[in-house]
Amino acid sequence: MQRLKSRRQFQAVLAGSTLARTTHFALHTVALNADPVDQAAKPLFNVAAVWLGAMVPKRWAKRAVTRNALKRQIYAVSDLYQAQLPVAAYVVRLRSGFDRAQFVSASSEALKLAARAEMHQLLECAARSLGGAQTPASA
Repeated sequence: MQRLKSRRQFQAVLAGSTLARTTHFALHTVALNADPVDQAAKPLFNVAAVWLGAMVPKRWAKRAVTRNALKRQIYAVSDLYQAQLPVAAYVVRLRSGFDRAQFVSASSEALKLAARAEMHQLLECAARSLGGAQTPASA
């Protein structure tokens, strides 16, 4: 799995479609072989592979510890679903904050488990909509 690095890559994917949503996360995608996107995407995505980026804005996660913990969870869970995702570019975006009253610590195990469970839900929904029927446990 390749990781998105540049601002232009993130902007190209966010200009694509939203594949799935949960309470806190949204999954955006852009196909690398679609005609209109292909011309603009080729210089940005030079390898035909699954590309993934994680966006955790300061607006929704004030502390850097929280942002980094959420990104680690996003990348860890996404690795489990790499085989079910077709070749395309994806961005997982945090779209609302986790309740600071419920998750007092900036990097608690409860927060990590909640983010991980929601990422599983997001990627299972995306895999179903893309036609992949297997889950990582059964693969």
